[in-house]
Amino acid sequence: MISERRDLRDITDQILTASDAEQTEVIVTESDTALTRFANSEIHQNVAERNIDVRIRIINQQRTGVASTNQMGADALREALARAVESAGTQPARPDLPPLAPPAKLDPIVIDDATAHATPEERAERVGAICAQADAAGVRAFGALSTGSVNYAVANSNGLFISSPRAVAHLRTVAMAEDGSGYADRTSSHLADIDAEAAGAEAIDKCMRTRGAEPIEPGVYPVILEEYAVAELIEYLSFIGFSGLALEEGRSFMRPGEKITGDAISIWDDGRDLAGLPMPLDWEGVPRRRVEIITGGVATGLVHDMASAARARVESTGHGLPAPNPTGALAVNLFMAGGSAKSKEELCEGIERGVWVTRLDRLSPDLRDQAAGRRRLRLHRRHPGAGAPAGALQLHQRHPLAAARRWRGLPP
Repeated sequence: MISERRDLRDITDQILTASDAEQTEVIVTESDTALTRFANSEIHQNVAERNIDVRIRIINQQRTGVASTNQMGADALREALARAVESAGTQPARPDLPPLAPPAKLDPIVIDDATAHATPEERAERVGAICAQADAAGVRAFGALSTGSVNYAVANSNGLFISSPRAVAHLRTVAMAEDGSGYADRTSSHLADIDAEAAGAEAIDKCMRTRGAEPIEPGVYPVILEEYAVAELIEYLSFIGFSGLALEEGRSFMRPGEKITGDAISIWDDGRDLAGLPMPLDWEGVPRRRVEIITGGVATGLVHDMASAARARVESTGHGLPAPNPTGALAVNLFMAGGSAKSKEELCEGIERGVWVTRLDRLSPDLRDQAAGRRRLRLHRRHPGAGAPAGALQLHQRHPLAAARRWRGLPP
């Protein structure tokens, strides 16, 4: 990590002490990340970045203003605070503004130091294994392996100070031949758990299987979604429908208490589950709660931020993005229960001719059915591959706001 927790508190304390606003909130995002990129089975780039970003939100007379800076000097912090105050003065009053989060505590999360401080040599060793496999198979390997840590802190004038670190290792690789390609990725909070050789073998196997592939005629086919496609699909379901705001605005497919999928589907969000990428607080400083979203096909829960929770007269579930924003709450630590199949091969049993989907390209919500209060998903490209999902699935996201990248203004 770049600095200890006390350094982040020093920053937030400076701003809160200097602020004369009725309410003040400070979000500090501190990152120390590195990446090794490879193409044509050769490493061609090693990059590292350290950054710290401060976002200030103030509320005066029911008006809110926001400003940010990545300069940590006292003058720069005061200037950012002044810009937030000035911005608030240009906004219309909003009597429905929710209160800032109350003080809260978190049990500390210990991150993996080896992942947070992985060296270029350690990344190169794993990338080299993939490139060697590709050379042996007569294909080319492309991709990147990133490692590092991020520390998040949220403080406000209610006396809240809450923070948590996060370490992430993410490998993505594509194997390519003249007439085929294959994809694989791995994500973990522990670099040691990234099996680069297995990922490389998976991508190469798909590349070899797709050689000589031919277009198929339009028709109705059995479809198997590989785990990557399932993760992308559910990420979009979260983006368009799992929040209290989406239900409130009549644009969600969720109908609480009603059956909305088959019995086999159970989806939940848990920011503290160590099997995923723990993110125990949201960007309003509220500890995340586990939320059962779909259980046995029944819509059982929604995620809330401070704003939607106040309107629904419930408590925030700890899924707020930096406020104010048009997105509402967002579930970013999603899990899906596994099925009964014990292997990918078992999923294919009984299918003579079907479509295998590795990833979904240009997945987007179809807004044409808005009057009915529903959303349909339009899938734009089917990519046949070789491999399939099996067992419990953690919908890894390299960044906790991966599903909200379309809305800028969030930490990078």
